[in-house]
Amino acid sequence: MAISADILNTYPAVDEAAVDALLQAEIAKNNKKIVVLDDDPTGVQTVHDISVYTNWSKDSIEKGFAEENNLFYVLTNSRGFTAEQTTKAHKEIAKVVAEVSKETGKEYIFISRSDSTLRGHYPLETVILGEEYSKSTGKIIDGEILCPFFKEGGRFTINDVHYVKYGDELVPAAETEFAKDKTFGYTKSDVKEYIEEKTKGEFKASSVTGIALEDIRALNYDKITEQLMQVKDFNKVIVNAVDYIDVKIFCVALYRAMAQGKVFMFRTAAGIVKVMGGVTDQPLLSREQMVVKETDNGGIIVVGSHTDKTTKQVEMLKENPNIVFVELNATLVKDEEAFAAEVDRCLKLEEEAISAGKTVCVYTTRALITADTGDKEDDLRLSVRISDAVQSLVGRLSIVPSFVIAKGGITSSDVGTKALAVQKANVLGQIKPGIPVWQTGEESKFPQTPYVIFPGNVGEISTLKEAAEVLMK
Repeated sequence: MAISADILNTYPAVDEAAVDALLQAEIAKNNKKIVVLDDDPTGVQTVHDISVYTNWSKDSIEKGFAEENNLFYVLTNSRGFTAEQTTKAHKEIAKVVAEVSKETGKEYIFISRSDSTLRGHYPLETVILGEEYSKSTGKIIDGEILCPFFKEGGRFTINDVHYVKYGDELVPAAETEFAKDKTFGYTKSDVKEYIEEKTKGEFKASSVTGIALEDIRALNYDKITEQLMQVKDFNKVIVNAVDYIDVKIFCVALYRAMAQGKVFMFRTAAGIVKVMGGVTDQPLLSREQMVVKETDNGGIIVVGSHTDKTTKQVEMLKENPNIVFVELNATLVKDEEAFAAEVDRCLKLEEEAISAGKTVCVYTTRALITADTGDKEDDLRLSVRISDAVQSLVGRLSIVPSFVIAKGGITSSDVGTKALAVQKANVLGQIKPGIPVWQTGEESKFPQTPYVIFPGNVGEISTLKEAAEVLMK
């Protein structure tokens, strides 16, 4: 049942500066490299001046370990993978990271960064990472921390129930459109019950440790640390949080438990990554900070996400008369020849607009297309085929756009890795809350171009329009 968002303001305030000082001291004592495996590119939506590697070659992992920063991201894009593909990728990554760790003598922590609305290959990914970590280090993972809190996207966990903010209400996650995801759907909003559901009863809700907001706001570090010290056998820990201060207080206790020898795996949204990495706040980006190579060409916006929020955002974007709209008829996807001709038609219209200095928005038919076989993985393969077509509408451009915005997780990953051929990007920061901007590397198709990764489930109805207008001249 939905509750009033007013509850977010009912928790007692604490001295954040004092908490920050404690947290920085604990982070400084921890010399482990944090390796964040991101199942789509949106996970950098809370950080800045952090590297993202789009492959897991040994060279990339070595560069990540050599960086001064205590964390780096590896983009897996596994939310667009089958279970078999994600298993293979996570085993490969875990082995390369273990090898580099041994060669450098630097220990590491895995964070499996996934969706703040609880979608993704869970528990598969963290099970594989845990098994591989234990094989290579000889250490048993005591517990798994689940922290789906993501303030920028309106995701909060209260009394172990995870909520999504809609206007003035907090709606339990299982009652939202996200829980009806054809591939990663679920029925429980209580994260303890979600764990039992997703692990098919292997981990009972009654065995999960909940870190209460009451203890967090009471600054009960010792109690929280002791709760973490008691966790064993890969059991689960839920972090309740309504603001960043809650995650900071928890992380003080977390680092203290780790300093006493406890080993944890992490399945989280983007919020806790920023806190564990000690990444500072910074203002939203200006056009001058993002566009370093001026051009008379227009920009390009590509939209693949089918969430209701995205559809409404595209409708509001149409209020801007300076944007040209091109609809890709995705219903043709089952007819190979017709679909190829449709992609060619859209590409021609895009190039005409961009070369005329106009920003173009290409979006897929809003109807959700399924394989009609009843097989979730068939549906996933079909959506990947559509996403391949969408990314090709950037990858096949013969002119350089002034900026690129991609809407949706799978779409933004494909545009970044396939169309733009980015191998390493620098996260400049955020153009709007929860919406990250990469600066593409010299090796990419369009070097030094601002690439805005706009999650399908983030922002208000007006946010896509506002973000585009920041970048348009």
